[in-house]
Amino acid sequence: MQRLLAITWLTWKAAFRFRLFLVIAVLLLTSVVALPILIKDDGTARGFTQILLTYTLTTITALLGLSTLWLSCGTLARDIEECQMQMVAVKPVARWQIWIGKWLGILSLNAALLALSGASVYGLLQWRSTKLPAAEQETLRREVLVARGSAKEKNAIEEIERDAEKVLQERLEKNPVTRADLPEVRRTIVEQVKAAYQVVPPGFQREWKIDLGLAATFVRNDPLRVRVKFNSAEKSPSGTFIALWQLGEEKKTKLARLEPMSLAPDTFHEFDIPAGLLDDAGVLTITFINPNNTALLFPLGEGMEVLYREGGFGLNFARGLGIILCWMALLSAIGLAAASFLSFPVAAFFSVGILTMAFSTSTLTNVVEQGSIMAPDAETGARPSSVADVVIVPFFAGALKVINLARSFSPVDSLSSGRSISWEELGLAFGQIVFMLGGLFAVVGIIGFNRRELATAQGTQ
Repeated sequence: MQRLLAITWLTWKAAFRFRLFLVIAVLLLTSVVALPILIKDDGTARGFTQILLTYTLTTITALLGLSTLWLSCGTLARDIEECQMQMVAVKPVARWQIWIGKWLGILSLNAALLALSGASVYGLLQWRSTKLPAAEQETLRREVLVARGSAKEKNAIEEIERDAEKVLQERLEKNPVTRADLPEVRRTIVEQVKAAYQVVPPGFQREWKIDLGLAATFVRNDPLRVRVKFNSAEKSPSGTFIALWQLGEEKKTKLARLEPMSLAPDTFHEFDIPAGLLDDAGVLTITFINPNNTALLFPLGEGMEVLYREGGFGLNFARGLGIILCWMALLSAIGLAAASFLSFPVAAFFSVGILTMAFSTSTLTNVVEQGSIMAPDAETGARPSSVADVVIVPFFAGALKVINLARSFSPVDSLSSGRSISWEELGLAFGQIVFMLGGLFAVVGIIGFNRRELATAQGTQ
């Protein structure tokens, strides 16, 4: 441990020697102060706070990410190129200890910078909220500056697939199709069945049963909030549609009918619902009646959601910063792994290339789904096959699985919408991002650093 701490301290000294720590600290604090002045919002305290959280945390993550890659590539590659590493390697310190010590140094630097910038954002939010009217403060505490858990309807994908397969078999008995057309026919039927689950025709109603699970024990007597979104193929003269809501289930719970609401499509809406509407199993029944002259579509997965309070904003904010720190730990491992066997410019280029691939998931997903890297034909719309598809498509599919291990966590979105980031989610982020992905790059980096001939690097200067 003493050797690791010694290398960690040398990494801190290098960061101060490059003036990186001071420059990044000034940039982070400047962005926290400047963004509230520059950003535009919808005029509400809730909208301003959400945008402030999103922009400041995104900027902090971007600045820390770029500085982490630069420092992790430079601190090892330049030490080797400038013959400083030879002086360290001859001491009774194993090379894996040098590598881990540098990683700990970069990680502790990021932790200090993240704590400084995070505390500034948190203090700014608290200070701004105290200047608002009491009603606006209550809105912020209820919708943004809070840790809210959520519950959704049970995933209906299996039911949709089962119903679609039943419809497909009935259709094939009446009208057989060729093997080549079968995938397209199946896809069309699945979309038709899915539409039946999502669409509420005029004069009809749609029922959701939301199981709150263990949370029902703690929030049974608390007011809840519903978050809803719907789409419409037609426009109304006013731009909104009437929504009628009934909550609870007859003979199991009390019923509550809300006042008619005028809601706009293609956007999320939140409204309060009374307490005491859960049944004995912790299930909340929500019924929507469509009195409009057009059908409305509630998307599966995001069309209906029940929100409930789980905790305060402060601890939730700290857990969100913890996930961002996990990202920084992975980036530092990538940079050090590249610098273990590459020169500084090449290592930086390699690391930025990996980061660019991580932000290109939409392109990778499109290639994997279509099964080809070739552009579709302008007339037929079909994608021609390529010899490279045999290698590139499986590679992209594997890369997507690896990238999604880190991208599946979204602390910025959760914090800006008042969503709870649980300890389990933070632990899972550490396991997937730091332990699995970071550990993989650490193994590659340590092996490469152990096999690198430092004397050869010195003789080439």
